[in-house]
Formats: sequence, structure tokens, C-alpha cells
Amino acid sequence: MAVVRPFCAIRPRGDIASRVAALPYDVYNRAEAREETMREPLSFLCIDRAETQLGDDVDTYDPKVYEKARSLMKKRIDDNTFVQDSDRCYYIYELVMDGRSQTGIVGCAAIDDYISGVIKKHENTREDKEIDRINHVDALSAQTGPIFLAYRGRDDIRSVISNVKKMPALYDFTSPDGISHRVWDVRADKDVDTIRKAFEDTSDIYIADGHHRCASAVKVGLKRRQEHSGYTGDEEFNYFLSVLFADDELMIMDYNRVVKDLAGNTAQEILDKLGKIGTVTESAEAYRPKAKGEVGVYLDGKWYALKFSDALKTDDPVDGLDVSILQNNVLDPVFNIKDPKTDKRIDFVGGIRGLGELERRVSLDCKIAFAMYPTAISELFAVADAHLLMPPKSTWFEPKLRSGLFIHEIER
Repeated sequence: MAVVRPFCAIRPRGDIASRVAALPYDVYNRAEAREETMREPLSFLCIDRAETQLGDDVDTYDPKVYEKARSLMKKRIDDNTFVQDSDRCYYIYELVMDGRSQTGIVGCAAIDDYISGVIKKHENTREDKEIDRINHVDALSAQTGPIFLAYRGRDDIRSVISNVKKMPALYDFTSPDGISHRVWDVRADKDVDTIRKAFEDTSDIYIADGHHRCASAVKVGLKRRQEHSGYTGDEEFNYFLSVLFADDELMIMDYNRVVKDLAGNTAQEILDKLGKIGTVTESAEAYRPKAKGEVGVYLDGKWYALKFSDALKTDDPVDGLDVSILQNNVLDPVFNIKDPKTDKRIDFVGGIRGLGELERRVSLDCKIAFAMYPTAISELFAVADAHLLMPPKSTWFEPKLRSGLFIHEIER
């Protein structure tokens, strides 16, 4: 049983929502974040990355940064940039990218479900990345970046979504990257009850994206429990801001690899070694894998299609992933990349950047690129169900949820 409850969102006024909505804080480096906040002073990135509002001499993780975020948030509430709904409700959040729509339920998931494993993860988190968001949430007493969760689709939730989407939207805008965003509130008691009971009847929910934000929200909640010895479990800090999508609406894009040297091999030696684990065929054009078990290889100005041999395939939920097969049979033995999380010779390129970015990287600072077939959502579920972890950079979800459209205050 999963607990996902409605909440009183703090959210931007309708006339400026498009200006406030921002991509997640971690898709920008510091220079890019500053440039974006200069382009749009109302961007929520000013709060999510408050170092952009301070001098370059201030460290990104200086306590001043979190104090600045807190003061900016208060200022924007005081000047009515943000308003707070008086009633608890769910929200429906639709994103449309290249004509493909996905619609999620915005609500608050329970930290106890994360602790007990009802909410399942598929990757580990790094403490240094957690600390930043812990400090941010703690300083604001609010969660500002929603966790991207997935569940197996249900007709009862689909019915509510379909009916509510016939009503006028709270927000309806297209962001600069061409993604359309529409938001509705779900206030009718019947609809609220249907959504709540549907999730109570759901045994498994999965973190699709936002493992660090989720772990940080949980740790702040546990800290607040220690600070409130008489807590009842009903307090807002026991829950974290989430958007939940049905599995059949989600799109995972490829997450590709580029390697900075050939580990002492010639290009022909690399091709010969790849030929021992599958078939290698030269392609007249950039090769995007067409099925699981295929990899595009860009080497020495040419594209090749690599098809893994059947002997490498396995039903193991982790070892059977294409990214695992590549790691175990190519990146480790051929390139001596033992730990892709820490090895500086490998980099990762999200599929949203296209195959042209792989060619650019090879011409700039790398020697070889691997274009992957996207991991399936069913594979992600299988790994999480087995209580296992995916290799790093296995999934790239698009479109990205915007921050700033919904804020969950954890202490009122």
C-alpha cells in the first residue's frame, strides 16, 4: 500500500508561471545557471541555485547560498509571485514533447514508504550531492524539486485524469525548449478519494528520476522527526513532493558513452576485439540502434553497428542490460574502465543531444563513442523489484519536470 496525499501547494501566479518554471537545478553548471537567471530574473533557478545571486567568490555550498535561497523564497511569497492554495488537492501535470504527451499526478509521497521499500530505487546516491539538497530543503522548510515517480498504470486514475483535463487549466504554456506544460487542480472530493485509494491499492512505486532529491527529502524528514519528539506522522515533513506517471506514458532515451582514449589500441584492433563479442558492420550513416542488443560505434570518423552475440545475453535484470553488457565486455576488458562512476576517461551524453553530439565529442576530446539502445521502463522495474542497482547513467528521461510550479512546505 502506498500513501500519496494531497497538499496545499505554494505555486506561481498564473500570469507568470511560464517565467518561473525552471529545469532541474542539476542540469546546469554554475556559469550556465547564472546565464539562465540573467535571461529570466523570475526563474526558479534563482532559488534552486541561489549562488547565482551572489559573487563568484562565494562557494556553491556556502551557508550564505542557502540563506539567500530562503530570503528569496520569502520575498517572492511576500510580493505574491507565489501564492498558496488554501485547500489540500492533487494536481495534474501534463508535458508534451514532439507531439507525445505524458500526464502525472502531483502529490506528496510518504517517507515511510521510501524507508520500507514500497518506493523502490534503482541507483545509489552520493552523500556529497545529498548534502546540498538537504541544506536547501532544511533552509527553506520546503521541497522545491518534485521527485519523478512511476507506477503501473491504472484505469481508475486514467479516468480521473481524463475528466479533469476537460476543465480549464491553471497553467498552459510552452517553455523555451518547446515543451508544452499544462496543469489542473483536482479538488472534487470524489476525484481526490479515487486517486488516494488507487495509490493505497498500489504495492510498488518506482523512482524514475531524482534519487538524490528523494534521499535528501527523506533525511530532512527524519531530522525533523528527531526535532519533534511528539510527532504524529501527519506533519508535512513526513511527506515529499512527487509527480507520479503511469509506466506506459513514459519515454526513456538513450544514455550514451564517449571514451577519451583507445587504451593503447589502434582503431583496427578495437574493431577486431568488438568482432569477438558480436558482429560489426560499417554503416553509411550515423547508426542509431534499432533494438535491444545493438550498439552504434563511432570510431575514426566512421559509424559501425555492433550486435552482441546471443552468448552475452542473460535474463539477469542487471547483467542483461545493454549498458551492463557493454561495460562487462567492452569498457572494462578493452578500455580498462573498471568503475565508470569514477574513471575520468569516460563521459556520458544524454540522448536528447543526438548522435551529432557524439561525433562532436569524438572530434573534440574523445576517441570513440557508443550509442546505446534505450533502457526500457520494464527493465528499470525488474531491477528495482529484484532490489538491485543499475549501472550509472542507464536511463535518460525526457521531458524534464519543471521546478517552481509546485512547492511543498514541510513545516507550517
